Amino acid sequence: MITVTESTAPTAGPLERLSAEGVSIWLDDLSRRRIESGNLAELVRTGNVVGVTTNPSIFQAAIGSGEGYEEQLADLAARRVTVDEAVRMMTTADVRAAADVLRPVYDATAGRDGRVSIEVDPRLAHDTRATVAEAKQLAWLVDRPNVMVKIPATKAGLPAITEVIGLGISVNVTLIFSLERYGEVMDAYLAGLEKAAARGLDLSAIHSVASFFVSRVDSEIDKRLTVLGSEEALALRGRAALANARLAYAAYEEVFSGRRWLALAGAKATKQRPLWASTGVKDPAYKDTLYVDELVAPGTVNTMPEATLKAVADHGVISGDTVTGGYAQARADLAAVERLGISYDEVVRRLEDEGVAKFEAAWQDLLDAVTKSLDSKGVDAE
Repeated sequence: MITVTESTAPTAGPLERLSAEGVSIWLDDLSRRRIESGNLAELVRTGNVVGVTTNPSIFQAAIGSGEGYEEQLADLAARRVTVDEAVRMMTTADVRAAADVLRPVYDATAGRDGRVSIEVDPRLAHDTRATVAEAKQLAWLVDRPNVMVKIPATKAGLPAITEVIGLGISVNVTLIFSLERYGEVMDAYLAGLEKAAARGLDLSAIHSVASFFVSRVDSEIDKRLTVLGSEEALALRGRAALANARLAYAAYEEVFSGRRWLALAGAKATKQRPLWASTGVKDPAYKDTLYVDELVAPGTVNTMPEATLKAVADHGVISGDTVTGGYAQARADLAAVERLGISYDEVVRRLEDEGVAKFEAAWQDLLDAVTKSLDSKGVDAE
């Protein structure tokens, strides 16, 4: 849990400067203890945090510990609910409570921030119809205007994004690794807005972010560069992820200045903002604020795990836009990686597959932990 101290308060500077550059700071973590202790409210009040993201791994860590969930688990066991229903009730309760904490931010920013994200069951990642149904159910259960439903950017997820946006539900598109897939995600969003407009919905009330994963790209490409071991290969370590993200922002600028977008903007639609996810540094050789300091651009979101948020507050270096001036170098860096025989397409495809698999595994671990807890109450969860 983050304790707001002199080093993490906004008077320290970096978090305030990051916000002033047009970057929304969202916390990539949630637990019942964080909510009930007042810690989340304190971060919103004094720590420049204006949103929250969750994922199956975060819920597995929070609910798997059991801390803060004992009373609800006992009630769920008494009702003899299935383990899937138990997990859904606990996760939506946490998201609903967090959404209430962030509601003043939502109101003050006209819905731009103050958002809390909850992900569809990762086992549905390759099932369009089930993903749409789950998204509708989650939005109904949370029942807060500032909820965002997370849908993975799989092939099956793309039409689900269009349909869910078309129903007026705000969406956080997750697990984006490739520039090609990101283009498809933006297209799915625009198609969804067009559907919503055809239904007569208020486009200004529909918001979306596109979660572009960062550090995992470096982890996978750096591993291959290290195996090659040449001077040229080693010099490229730690550069691919930033290059990938910067070119994603270039694509965002292009799409959201085009004719198709301008027609929707005239109907008061909102841009789908790029969100930098997986911003915790995996390689200890790199500065722990690398994926924050080097991805500063207006109209973006950076969702940070606790450790990264504290590091930025303490010693982040925020020196203006570090994205839009680097497009040429970004293209050169990715081209150099390709020349060494490392296939960009193969890397991002592997990362997407692994991302879905990791969330499925975390979800199964959560189901197993909740099953054990329900069984300990003397009730069979099946």
